[in-house]
Amino acid sequence: MKKNTQAHAAVLGANIIFAANYSIVKFITPGYMQPFAINFVRVASSIILFWILWLLKPGPCGIQRKDISRFIACGITGVLINQIFFIKGLSLTTPIHSSLLSLCTPIFITFIAAWLIKESLNWMKLIGLALGIFGALLLIVLKDNNHTGTNILLGDILVIINAISYAFYLVMVRPLMATYSAIHVIRWVFTIGGIIMLPLSAPDFFSTNWNSFEISQWAALFFIAIGATFFAYLFNVYGIGKLGASSTGAYIYSQPLFAAIIAMIFAGEHFSWIKGIAAVLIFSGVYLANFKREKS
Repeated sequence: MKKNTQAHAAVLGANIIFAANYSIVKFITPGYMQPFAINFVRVASSIILFWILWLLKPGPCGIQRKDISRFIACGITGVLINQIFFIKGLSLTTPIHSSLLSLCTPIFITFIAAWLIKESLNWMKLIGLALGIFGALLLIVLKDNNHTGTNILLGDILVIINAISYAFYLVMVRPLMATYSAIHVIRWVFTIGGIIMLPLSAPDFFSTNWNSFEISQWAALFFIAIGATFFAYLFNVYGIGKLGASSTGAYIYSQPLFAAIIAMIFAGEHFSWIKGIAAVLIFSGVYLANFKREKS
């Protein structure tokens, strides 16, 4: 019982960290760092820390030849596209928009799984997809005059692409999780994705004006790189090991609530009736698209 309580606390903590990350990224980009520079710091620091973790607790290190192509695909979808489009999209849109649009990921997972691994579809899942898409379109199409977004339309589109890419990653990574430990998979996914991404993001990283940073900017960067990437991923992996994937995944529904509260308190964002209707549509879509999975 105590271990389960600790696992629930870890997963809840991970989702609060992810929720806070939306506003903290907005605080530091693009005013102090370009999105690609933040991607460089996040991925590079995570790769280093994941391999230090392996050195402290050595275990199996290699990848079977038959799994190399799948690891590469996971690195591209789970790190390269996911990280670049998320940070860039968030820098253009608002924390509440991005958190709600990211919630579409479970809907996309349902339909990508039906396409790639032939999971069954029914009318309830199709209605869920329609509701989720309509809610996302409501956020994207209707104009939001919030001052925290500089190009909300483009930012929302990039966040949607990020959600689709991450859904592909979560479907493709399932067989790897059945063969290797979760930490082993994440370490190699970050390493492979980072090898591709770091050269693309290095110019922005090295052109960053570090002299403009004060304590608050350094603290924000530390939180983004260490808290919202390395520790949050570890907390989720711990939760999956103790609670299972479905129970751990259910906590994603809490992210928009925490993100909205944090954004309204610290980023001066407001929660409009349009966002409320879109949230209801997206939540309903997620529920219907995953209805059978939750009931089983």
